Amino acid sequence: MEAVNLISSSKYSEKQIGYLAVTLLMHENSDFLRLVVNSIRKDLDENNEVSNCLALHAIANVGSSEMAEALSEDVHRLLISPTSQTFVKKKAALTLLRLYRKHPIVIPAAEWALRLVSIMDDQDLGVVICVTSLIMALAQDHLDAYAVCYTKAVDRLHRLVIEGEYSATYAYYKVPSPWLQVKLLRLLQYYAPSEDATLRSVLHEVLQTIMKNSAEPSRNVQHNNAQHAVLFEAISLAIHLDASSPLVGTSAVLLARFISSKETNVRYLGLDTMAHLAARADSLEPLKKHQGTIILSLRDKDISVRRRALDLLYSMCDTDNSELIVGELLRYLKVADYALREEMVLKIAILTEKYANSYKWYVDTILQLISAAGDHVGDEVWYRVVQIVTNTEDLQEYAAKVVFEHLKSPSTHESLVKVGGYILGEYGHLIANDAGYSPLEQFQILHSKSQFCVASTRSLLLSTYIKWVNVFPEIKPQLINIFERYRHVLDAELQQRACEFYSLASRPDDDEVLQNVCEEMPPFPPRVSALIGRLNRKLGDTEDKRTWIHGGKEMNLERHANSRKATLGPGSSVTGTATVTGTADAQDVMNSLAGLNLSSSGDQSDLSRVDGSVIAPRIAVGPTVEKWFNKLTYNAEGVLYEDVQIQIGIKSRYQGHLGQLAIYLGNKISVPLTSFTSTIHVNDSEALSATFAKIPPNTLVPRTQSQQLLHVECKKAFSSFPILTVSFLAGAHQSISIRLPISVTKFIEGVKLGQADFFERWKVIGGPPREAQAVFPITLDGTGQLDLVRYRQVVSGNHLEILEDVDPNPSNLVAAGVLHTSVDGKVGCLLRLEPNREAKLCRLTVRSTSEDVAMEVLRLIEKLLRLDSS
Repeated sequence: MEAVNLISSSKYSEKQIGYLAVTLLMHENSDFLRLVVNSIRKDLDENNEVSNCLALHAIANVGSSEMAEALSEDVHRLLISPTSQTFVKKKAALTLLRLYRKHPIVIPAAEWALRLVSIMDDQDLGVVICVTSLIMALAQDHLDAYAVCYTKAVDRLHRLVIEGEYSATYAYYKVPSPWLQVKLLRLLQYYAPSEDATLRSVLHEVLQTIMKNSAEPSRNVQHNNAQHAVLFEAISLAIHLDASSPLVGTSAVLLARFISSKETNVRYLGLDTMAHLAARADSLEPLKKHQGTIILSLRDKDISVRRRALDLLYSMCDTDNSELIVGELLRYLKVADYALREEMVLKIAILTEKYANSYKWYVDTILQLISAAGDHVGDEVWYRVVQIVTNTEDLQEYAAKVVFEHLKSPSTHESLVKVGGYILGEYGHLIANDAGYSPLEQFQILHSKSQFCVASTRSLLLSTYIKWVNVFPEIKPQLINIFERYRHVLDAELQQRACEFYSLASRPDDDEVLQNVCEEMPPFPPRVSALIGRLNRKLGDTEDKRTWIHGGKEMNLERHANSRKATLGPGSSVTGTATVTGTADAQDVMNSLAGLNLSSSGDQSDLSRVDGSVIAPRIAVGPTVEKWFNKLTYNAEGVLYEDVQIQIGIKSRYQGHLGQLAIYLGNKISVPLTSFTSTIHVNDSEALSATFAKIPPNTLVPRTQSQQLLHVECKKAFSSFPILTVSFLAGAHQSISIRLPISVTKFIEGVKLGQADFFERWKVIGGPPREAQAVFPITLDGTGQLDLVRYRQVVSGNHLEILEDVDPNPSNLVAAGVLHTSVDGKVGCLLRLEPNREAKLCRLTVRSTSEDVAMEVLRLIEKLLRLDSS
């Protein structure tokens, strides 16, 4: 209680002693902690950094569930507050990391994502390091919510490595903030390689520079350590991005040098990174050149290096070198550390089964393994041997002979006795007529081992003996004698078996019951080996999850496929988009709501879509915003969005299937907009790609305008507008999402046709489904006439060429164009607009060689004409 009172003191010395007592004397389930929660909250709310830090220390050290629930919001507020000191922000970030690791359910990670990621642009690299540590932990469990951190990480790496944007305080032996570089490089590995050409180019430059800077070792040990830490993480990222790139080829040369280094740490990291390369590479040939060096590493003086060498050999094994690697591992197994033996046994068993060139080699190797490893052989290993021998008829006789020879050795491990008991019981009759393998000899060799076995193994041997009663009548008396003796043992399982088997064996020879009971085992149903699952369970997950596993490319691809299934859930479908995608369930929901006007424009294609738990950005709405957007759908430039803080305008040009948008971002206030982020969401990346020419700047200075170039490419016909999301800090964190006026008509090029050519093509295309038609009401202008000028603006603004003197009615419009796509090629499009002044109706008809294009062009132009007439 005295400690609780001291925390409330206004004196620093007393408050410090109080907090020290609480953190040292109270455990996280103590009832007294409830008494200090309010005092801690009061210190967090104070405008005193010393009190803030003492409170944060206490929360991080105690970290109870109740404290996390009550105070996590206050810690988060301290972290994001613009008035917090840098060292308070650092401690707040690490406190949240501690709470998340202990009580992940309490932290609303997805809800805080954008605000936390924005702190990665902080001017102080110490704050950035701490926040990046927090984001690494959160992003592992919420990849989609934290996807925006990918661009931030690439931008920060570029500023550190290429532009040298860091203070001298964070240069460690001339290496710019190696801790931050390592964290950012690791964070990027959690995400699939970006499809954005700009980000890929910047990353390539960063990785190339890191490798170039680390090519020659320095005499300074600390400088070397820092450089190597960054280099190995950079190589891992290069492998993750593209295992066949020239950068990885350079990396393989560097790794070959590192695995022969005199420094233990460098050898360890070299072997570990080479195992990553083996897990991703299409070809293992570059690694096989150094196979001898890797095998020698199995006898390194450091056990951690030996373990990494084992992992690497496991990953680089294939059908060509399997016998060599497995043979070497078997030889090393006899002298290996006890801590390594169980893992080695599993890996040898997996490699032997996976890359066996012949079944005979498989049986020989596994039996050698069981003989050499002894107690380190798990039940999964001999279960798998039995399964394979049972299912492979050609192997059964050979297996029976080999296991008999192994049983002849003076000391035989119990696992080998189990294998021998099963195989000889089932297939001993196949070798009974060969010299040296008579039924009596089989019985004597197997029974001589039983006295050293536990009850479960003896139970299996009794099952073997009853099988022999059926097939070897010449040794039936000896077998019945054994059953008789075991009828009186204390073990209930052995006694029951012995009684039942004695009763069966005592029946007349012509009785069919014994024959039916002792029939040969049928083949096992096909099943996946349990060995890999056992190995993965043994290795387990660390706090910082790996993005790959040991075992070669095939195993990693299988793991990735399984993780995708687990993420999407049953019945889900992947649309292949890089940003905003949809599941089948979400599509069904949207289709069921098709009759409701859920968007400001009634445009069904602009609805938010769902991918797992991530919802597409909520689009900014309002009459003015809608008016600006609609105008830009048939104009090349204009304002897209404006409020009291920011103005967004665009200027566009298109040629063929390519387009370029200059997006102008203006800061209208007198303070800078910091942590500025621009992202593009595309519903269907297979139909449309949109990427920025360079990484957008992260600060928009007051009263100025910044320009960002966006490159777009039409691959196929598409029906939804891409969404631009800009987020920034201006006191609070703000995010604005608006549709970009990029429609399929922007990629149409007008075509001039004569009257005869137009109507000939019109007839060739024909009616539905390649014709789309709509009749809708229109209003007349102020003079009671048709607004033909507006109609012409809308049609020509959608890049269709208006053809003169084709239709005899001067009020009708006829237009033609060709849609350019990079995948589907060129698609012809013809249009007829027939307004009727008397009826105040308009008929719009579009014909195209693609029915999707016809429907989309009709939808876009009809929407604009309805708006213009209203």
